[in-house]
Amino acid sequence: MVNAFNPATLLPAMPEISLAAAICLVLMVEVFAGQSRRGLTAIVTLLSLAICGWLTVVYGQVSERTVLFDGLYVADPLAVFLKLAAFLAVGCALFYGEAFLERQRIRGGEYQVLALSALLGICVLASANSLLTIYLGVELLALSMYALVAFDRDSGLAAEAAIKYFVLGAIASGVLLYGMSLLYGLTGTLQLDQLASAAHGGSAGIVIALTFIVVAVAFKFGGVPFHMWVPDVYRGAPASVTLLLASAPKLAYFALAFRLLAHGLGGDPQLWMQMLGVIAVLSLLVGNIVAIAQTSIRRMLAYSTIGNVGFILLGFVTATEAGYEASLNYTLIYVLTALGSFGLVLLAARSHGEAEELDDYKGLAGRDPLLAWMMLILMLSTAGVPPFAGFWAKLWIIQALLNSDHLYLALLAVSVSVIGAYYYLRVIWYMFFENGTDQPAIERQGMVRGVLGVNCLGLLALGALPNVLLGLCAGLIS
Repeated sequence: MVNAFNPATLLPAMPEISLAAAICLVLMVEVFAGQSRRGLTAIVTLLSLAICGWLTVVYGQVSERTVLFDGLYVADPLAVFLKLAAFLAVGCALFYGEAFLERQRIRGGEYQVLALSALLGICVLASANSLLTIYLGVELLALSMYALVAFDRDSGLAAEAAIKYFVLGAIASGVLLYGMSLLYGLTGTLQLDQLASAAHGGSAGIVIALTFIVVAVAFKFGGVPFHMWVPDVYRGAPASVTLLLASAPKLAYFALAFRLLAHGLGGDPQLWMQMLGVIAVLSLLVGNIVAIAQTSIRRMLAYSTIGNVGFILLGFVTATEAGYEASLNYTLIYVLTALGSFGLVLLAARSHGEAEELDDYKGLAGRDPLLAWMMLILMLSTAGVPPFAGFWAKLWIIQALLNSDHLYLALLAVSVSVIGAYYYLRVIWYMFFENGTDQPAIERQGMVRGVLGVNCLGLLALGALPNVLLGLCAGLIS
């Protein structure tokens, strides 16, 4: 007897189902109405994201781990939370970027479609339970971002950045696929649930396969020595694309590392802990030291991202639940900070060019006090100054390292945080204590400023109540 199909069994996959429908809707709106009504596609996209989030909350919530599609897909509270966070991050990035795209005359509904496709890749990665699903999510996200980086067809910098990103990304994807194929050949399974026991033992073949996989994970995060694409892509891509690239994909890559390494290969973490430890240390040192020499704010934030990736990876080096919780907490706070930082860079951009150099922010406190104070909050939080949210995020990572007997890594993390504080404080000095010459006034975009204000207040709230987010992360990881 054949069982009747029950649509209710697909409800845990509501985020992906609704998002796929939203992509089709946005594409049709752009084709039939986008050219005649500028801005309609962006409005439909944001409304679609809100509806997808609502459907996920109402129908896609799960109280326990649910496996679908013959083991390819898993729905659990962590996956649902990461998807909702990604909906919010991409929605904010699109909202911040709309005025910039209009001002820079970079038009086209394909932008929103590609952003939603990248978001779909993030959702697939968040629920991956198989090597096949992981690779599908990685490629869906990566291919969408390649196209977005090259979206400004008139910019030579964007074209150069896109080519570099595409070539290096293709190599990283090949490395990941090769590592996965070796792992499958040695273990005979694609399921992450079965890999933990099948890969236990640490044979030479397993170590080689893990090396390829860790290299690919490090490239996706932008960790050293696989970071060469980060500063060039962050600088060359349109600022709105840089904002998107710097924020939401970090949630996907946390899911990639957690599902693949902590879960799928967590049976013998010694196999990958040392590799990640080296990458984390190099990322901390290179990111924070090289950022000091930058005069472009986007390149400075790019190297800051590399340094922050080092902190995220340190949580995985502990191979403990406390470390994974601290890493998730750090990732969420970093995404919120990146949205605000690059959102302010977008807001400061002018009709004839971007506020690209650090010198462009001299005297900002006199020209636009509200914007300067918001940037102050973001810079102090990223630097890890108490009592801002970034301080607690770094503190939980350091505590997890101490509790897992990684004293030398904890000391290194503290030291590079002190070094990194210099270039954040330099931005604050420029804004409040330097006189800007011939700097035009910044446009008054009330709605964007309001959302940026909420963004900064969120960081202040998380700094005032640090245990709330950490407690939530603990419930999701355990």
